Amino acid sequence: MDLFPDEFENPITEKSGTSEVKIEGGSANSGAPLAARMRPRTLDEFRGQEHLLGAGKTIQAMLQEGKVASMILWGPPGSGKTTLARLIAESSTSMFVPFSAVTEGVARVREIIAEAGSRLKATGRHTILFCDEIHRFNKAQQDAFLPHVEAGTVILIGATTENPSFEVVRPLLSRAPVYVLKPLSAKEVQLILEQAIKDQRGLQDLALTVDDEALTFIAGAADGDARRALGVLQASANLAGYGGAISIDLAREAVQHRFASYDKAGDEHFDLISALHKSVRGSDPDAALYWLARMLDGGENALYIARRLTRMATEDVGLADPAAVGHVIAARDSYQFLGSPEGELALAQAVIYLATAPKSNRTYRAWATASARAQETSGAKVPLHIRNAPTSLMKELGYGKGYRYDPEEENGVSDQTYLPKQVEGECFYEPSAFGFEKTIADRLRWWAERRKKG
Repeated sequence: MDLFPDEFENPITEKSGTSEVKIEGGSANSGAPLAARMRPRTLDEFRGQEHLLGAGKTIQAMLQEGKVASMILWGPPGSGKTTLARLIAESSTSMFVPFSAVTEGVARVREIIAEAGSRLKATGRHTILFCDEIHRFNKAQQDAFLPHVEAGTVILIGATTENPSFEVVRPLLSRAPVYVLKPLSAKEVQLILEQAIKDQRGLQDLALTVDDEALTFIAGAADGDARRALGVLQASANLAGYGGAISIDLAREAVQHRFASYDKAGDEHFDLISALHKSVRGSDPDAALYWLARMLDGGENALYIARRLTRMATEDVGLADPAAVGHVIAARDSYQFLGSPEGELALAQAVIYLATAPKSNRTYRAWATASARAQETSGAKVPLHIRNAPTSLMKELGYGKGYRYDPEEENGVSDQTYLPKQVEGECFYEPSAFGFEKTIADRLRWWAERRKKG
């Protein structure tokens, strides 16, 4: 049995060539997955998203005023995007037409819009076009919605697990505001599980006894995904059998393996590496280790993490601790030599080293400033005294003339300049007062004083 299916379909009835969804559940013996049977039938049964559905909140106010508008629902799996769209349609007496951007194309969109236009003219009834996985449509395909959303032929509700800022075209975002659905809390998930146990649509007929500890465990293991939690509960019920008991040990057996909530190609990937980077930068080794563990547990490529740690060593630690880069490279080599899980300890050591190292972004800033000035003065000539002079002609033209060899100068430094006139006297690198950069600052001051003396 697949404990964590991606989606469950609701029963539908065919009407005038369009799927009009009836939000209704089957019995425990209907054969439908528990998550499908327990899909909320009214907004009162819906759990979570109080920031959208609470008294006076955006979507609740929209429904009370009877003015449903196009929108994008952005949230993680199992947070209720599809169910909420269905309930909005039910509450507004609109026709609900589901559509998947994964399995259907623009041709189907045109059919739905044509039917919606005819229905609106004949009956005055609006159509809610629910586009699941809207981010799977490319930008040209998304543009197909625009004129019909703008004209009011359809009310578009798009659902996505990906950041709409990157995946949905800007003109569509301007016509369909984004509402963010949050992962359900463990308490909210547990309420859903408790309802499933005692509801006749759920497991009531099985006469099960369920330990509170087992329910708490399942709710926590679901990572805010109600569909996942109900899948585990159903698997637990199958193991327990009629009249059986669901203990925490049986629940653990049903879970088998807790899949980490991590999408290596999506927002979760970038959010977690950002959390790791900022924890290192903020000198918090505990947080840095936690986010590293989350990434590795989710299946992230360890060498990608090593590359990012190398960036942190240069960008955030810099010359405050020049040894930091070497530690990260050694951790990378250790991981390649040992593999998982032993090699992960080397990455953890590197993370602790970086998080506890003195921090300086002065190299990063110096490089950015120098790069910008180099682009702005790309025609600046190298001063004659520091040009290469391998031929007699070059020497006659003054190449290298007057160059002074610093190691042979008194005090080991001359007063000559090395920058072209356009940027002469400018300072790009200013060391901090932390770690090894404090020593560098002392050296630079000492050299500057000697240069003034000529």
